[in-house]
Amino acid sequence: MSGFLRFVRIINAAVWCGASIFMLVGLPALFSPQVEALLTKPYVGFAAEAIFQRYFILYYCCGAVALVCVGAEWVYSGKESPFDFALVSSLTGIGLLIGLLLQPRMHDWHYFKYWGRTAEIREHAAKLFGIWHGISESVNLLIIVALIIYLWRTARPSEAPRFVAFNKIRG
Repeated sequence: MSGFLRFVRIINAAVWCGASIFMLVGLPALFSPQVEALLTKPYVGFAAEAIFQRYFILYYCCGAVALVCVGAEWVYSGKESPFDFALVSSLTGIGLLIGLLLQPRMHDWHYFKYWGRTAEIREHAAKLFGIWHGISESVNLLIIVALIIYLWRTARPSEAPRFVAFNKIRG
């Protein structure tokens, strides 16, 4: 059971970390001149939003699996890991806040940035979108760092010794 649980934790952490890195490194390719030649800039933004929606579903699933695995490891082996629990629950909570609260607002700001009724509304929406997009990207970078730490902690060998010294067995 412990080997299977460890395998699930490693795979989950790798998928979670890889998806977050893709969103930071790969998604900006949508805003390349080649794509913008096919779609106008507002529609490229809507395509990015659709990818973000799917990303957050994956993010929530990975967070839930990680929480279950940390809890199952604690129940199964009695190995309590408050740091891992705090890290995973914090990452999941931050993802929920961004995905459920910030992303819908950014969708609205993106829409009004291009199709607001007045130039003042478009300018205000563009400013808000730019500020919160920068904050979102900064938080995503911190999430990636935290996920790399979680992946490293998950993938490293157990600190418990596999074999006990002979003199402890005799005692």
